[in-house]
Formats: sequence, C-alpha cells, structure tokens
Amino acid sequence: MPKISSDTLWELAAAEVQSRERGAVEEDGGETVGERSVFLMGSKSGGKTSILLRCLDRDEPSKPTLALEYTFGRRARGHNIPKDIAHLWELGGGTSLSDLVKIPITPVNIRTLSVILVLDLSKPNVLWGTMDKLLQVSQAHVEKVSAQAQQAKREKSKPGPKHDMHVHSVTRVLPKDYPDREMISPFPVPLLIIGSKYDVFQEFDSEKKKVISKTLRFIAHYYAASLIFTSIKSESLMSKTKSFFSHLAFGLDRGKTVSLDSTKPLIIPAGSDSFSQIGSPPTSDVDITSLHAKNPKDLWKKMYDHVFPQESTSEQRELKDPAKDPQYSEPQIDAMRAQKDQELEQYKRNAAKSWKGLELET
Repeated sequence: MPKISSDTLWELAAAEVQSRERGAVEEDGGETVGERSVFLMGSKSGGKTSILLRCLDRDEPSKPTLALEYTFGRRARGHNIPKDIAHLWELGGGTSLSDLVKIPITPVNIRTLSVILVLDLSKPNVLWGTMDKLLQVSQAHVEKVSAQAQQAKREKSKPGPKHDMHVHSVTRVLPKDYPDREMISPFPVPLLIIGSKYDVFQEFDSEKKKVISKTLRFIAHYYAASLIFTSIKSESLMSKTKSFFSHLAFGLDRGKTVSLDSTKPLIIPAGSDSFSQIGSPPTSDVDITSLHAKNPKDLWKKMYDHVFPQESTSEQRELKDPAKDPQYSEPQIDAMRAQKDQELEQYKRNAAKSWKGLELET
C-alpha cells in the first residue's frame, strides 16, 4: 500500500479548514452549500412565525415576534457529512421596526442571503404600503452592504496587512432567456413573496381577488421573485410553501408546480410568469391616462389604491417604541412601568420647583 506523506495530510487538512471558513456558497458551477441566511419580514401579525415553524417541522405554539428574532434550521446531507445550516432572522412589527434590517443583512452573509416577504392577504388596505416600505428599505441596505463588500474586496487586494474577514459582493444575474429581462428590476438577492391567510382571502369578492392576485403577480415578476399563496390551515399549501422555503434555506428543489389562475392559490416560481400573461391592470371604471403614472409600477400602485385605498401609517409611526405596542403587553410589567413613569414625572416637577426657588433666592 502506498504511504501517504504527512505533508499531504497537512495540505488536505488546511484545504478543509479553508473550505469551511469560506462558508460554502452555491455557485452556478454547483459548489456545495454549508450555510445560508434567510430574512423574513412582512405584515404585522401576518403569520410569519407560524409559517416558519411549519417549514421547520417544529410543533410548538407561535408567539408574537419581539422586534427581531433569530433561530436556525439544520438538514442532514448524509453520513459523516456536516449538516447544512440555515440562519433564520424574523422581523416583527410590520414596517414600524424596518430600521432593524441592518442587523441580519451584512457583508459576511450577503452572498448566501435570501429574503422572504410575507403579506397578509386578508388586509388588502395595508398590503401595498407594507410591501413597498419593506422592499425599499431592505433593497437599499442590501445594495449598501454590497457596495461595502466590493470596497472591502478592493482593500483586501491591495499590498499590506490582510484582515481575516470573508466578505462577498452580490450581483444577481438572470438567465438570458428570463421573461421580460430588459423590462424588470430584479431584487438584488433571491426573493420569495408569500401571500398568507389564503383561507380568509378566498372568501373575498371575485373581482377584488383578481385585483390583488394580478397586482402581486406584477410585483413578483417585476422583482424577479417567486410568489405563493398559502394558509396554515391547508396541509397541501403548506407543503408547497415548505418546498419554496427549503429551496432558499437549503438549496433543495422547489418543485415544478405552477398555478396562474386567480381563482386558485397562486404558485409561481421566479421566471414562470410574464407581463403578457399578467395583462394590464384591472380598469373597470378608471381612465388610465388620468392617473398620470410615472412608470408601470406606479400605474399598478394607483390602480390598486383606487380599489383598496391604503390606510394611514400614522399608527405605525406612533408605535415605533415596541413598549407601547399592544401585542407585546405584559400587564404586571406595564403597570410597574406606568408607576415608575408617574414617579419620574413627579420628580421632574419637584426638581423644577426647587430650581425656581433657588432662582428667587438669588
């Protein structure tokens, strides 16, 4: 039997360590994936946690998300092979805590990051505002982080001391045959839009369902995203949702099911739709030319607002402080906090009187 030299063993060990440190990224060439990151955001009380727990096969009751929460999922690949790990971040509070997107989106994980946007189909009057705000904020930060990664990469290539921090830039390149490739604006990282509470949505008037479905199809295609409608009350829909989730979290096949019928739950993998199939916005009683839209997306927004006037976000701004959000209420703690606030106000008033007394004496 040929003898393996110690130098060869050390070289193999060093290569293995370097491979693990790089974190394993799935390239078009098919490299093995070790770790990925998935960031969930969306409608307040829209079912994000419940969907996540079902996708992870965790049989536990869901609780309101406190600001930003982290968990992880693992998947075995085979005997004596390290498990795939998915780092999972969930943003609570709808749009009120959108500033926290900077925490889960970093230069280190940007190359393996995917985003899931959960939209509550049962609340169409806040759907567009929630969607637009969260996509804008997250996209802006992804692009900022990508620019930082590019800068770090350039700095690393310069002569001088090197810092052992692996950063990756992100450039999402679509296939040349992607439908409407020159007319869309792809989200910088893979994006999945989930329409939740389909069980409530399916009871809506057929015309309203058509408006919501076509609008979300347009948005999903515009951002080169996948789209699926689901309900935690439907095992069939949750099974399909889990396939889409596992595709992002572990790189598994998401299946080939496609459903474009607005009378049924939409199931549309990215690249399976087109503007020609979606058609124009529903315009039963509106003259499109009177809307003065700046671009196609703005036109769809104005048409959607006509059918579902968006509610004011003033309440969301007032609830910027999670301590004042009723979904995080803790009666005993809140009562003690109120008492301490009263004592503080009394102290301030007494202190103000004392200062006034000192000023009079002088």
